[in-house]
Amino acid sequence: MFVSTTSLWECEIVLFSILLITKEPGEPVELESGLIQNGFTCSGISYKDVELDQVPRQTPDVIILEVTDNLPSLTTWHLINWFKHKISLPVIAIVDKKYLYNINNLRIDDFIVTPFDINELVARIKRLLQRVKNMESGDVIKCDGLLIDLVKCEVTLENQIIELTFKEYELLRYLASNQGRVFSREALLDKVWGYDYFGGDRTVDVHIRRLRSKIEDADHTFIETVRNIGYRFKKNT
Repeated sequence: MFVSTTSLWECEIVLFSILLITKEPGEPVELESGLIQNGFTCSGISYKDVELDQVPRQTPDVIILEVTDNLPSLTTWHLINWFKHKISLPVIAIVDKKYLYNINNLRIDDFIVTPFDINELVARIKRLLQRVKNMESGDVIKCDGLLIDLVKCEVTLENQIIELTFKEYELLRYLASNQGRVFSREALLDKVWGYDYFGGDRTVDVHIRRLRSKIEDADHTFIETVRNIGYRFKKNT
């Protein structure tokens, strides 16, 4: 599956955990060994043995999974969407060159094509973990009394907790993370709901309306409608 070379991290010992999801049970042992040699803890599981309700207990830092066209009933798309939306885990796909056409339809953070060098995979994992760390370091978005805690996934307005659905929170987080930038409904569907969502763009309008009813009042306006285009989160001044 990959070309193995020796690689040691030059800096600190890494204590991150990886969950490797493969087509068949028990493979690839060599890849698991290579990741362990590079300072990770690594456990492997096959598609058919994945129990989604057990994954949070394993608390991996990164999911690595094979992309194949011969999947059991729990598909690659189902798995990735669950990991990304339910427990917000970063995902790297291991892809055979002949399945590259699937990549644009997957909500993954990165991918690597087989055969590959273990050093390249380790570098991609390190870069992804650093990116996640950088995102978490900027863990609060504030605007006129509205506070979005990105670590706790909690929203408060004037110190009062606002109860949001998952999609409402994701939509608000995305807009607030790009203050002043205008997004079309289609762009928001892509970024928040994903490529595999088959509903119409009216979904965005409904969620925006619900968000406004929860976080806006006579003294607070956060989401602006841009005529004939879409929406933006107002710039914090």
